Amino acid sequence: MIQDHEIDYKIFGEEMQYVEIELDPQETVIAEAGAFMYMKDHIQMQTIFGDGSRQTDQGGLFGKLMGAGKRLLTGESLFMTAFTNTGTNKSHAAFASPYPGKIIPVDLSKVGGKLVCQKDAFLCAAKGVSIGIEFQRRLGTGLFGGEGFIMEKLEGDGMAFMHAGGYVTERTLVPGEILRIDTGCVVGFTKEVDFDIEMIKGVRNMIFGGEGMFYAVLRGPGTVWMQSLPISRLASRIFSYAPQHGGSKEEGSILGGLGRLLDGDNR
Repeated sequence: MIQDHEIDYKIFGEEMQYVEIELDPQETVIAEAGAFMYMKDHIQMQTIFGDGSRQTDQGGLFGKLMGAGKRLLTGESLFMTAFTNTGTNKSHAAFASPYPGKIIPVDLSKVGGKLVCQKDAFLCAAKGVSIGIEFQRRLGTGLFGGEGFIMEKLEGDGMAFMHAGGYVTERTLVPGEILRIDTGCVVGFTKEVDFDIEMIKGVRNMIFGGEGMFYAVLRGPGTVWMQSLPISRLASRIFSYAPQHGGSKEEGSILGGLGRLLDGDNR
């Protein structure tokens, strides 16, 4: 049985983290396009079609097309980037988080060889890890799951790294234990966890609660990772403060106008 590449790593930073991967000669790490931060001598960078895993390689061109095409459904690029140590000594490559939050390292061999995560959570992984698509089976989840309907699955026995926004909590659920979470706050979960969508009870809660109409229901056993600041929530807050959309939420209307005047912005 061919194993995924075994890589060592170190995570740096607090709110804006990056992970430095240590590669032995001929070891490779794959990453999402745009995650690259730096690389040391003798690291060769190559853009690949799909994830370069054994599953797509064994399928030939058609398998690569299918594997890469599925990534379009998750909003990701058709291509990924592979970084290989072509030297005779150890070398390093680093990958940065795209927004404030935490990098989550997961050894897939210790979680049953499969991890399901949000479609924008994957950062990088050892070569051999397969990055595919995970459709939720239930009709209700598909119709109302929002961010949780189409998810990514990471399969293999190597290291994989996810990124999440804000503070990250890892929770281990015992058999039958239920956890209700905002759909955007679910980062990932192990394959044993049962994932479903449930409607919030009460018309007043649905209309005036400000939390949407549905939340995710996860039932143990298994491990769940949650984030306190989903990127969708962060983006909506920034969007609401943008001047071209009214600019009505300034920090104090008088000071806000005075600040624009002092800055020479007379619009």
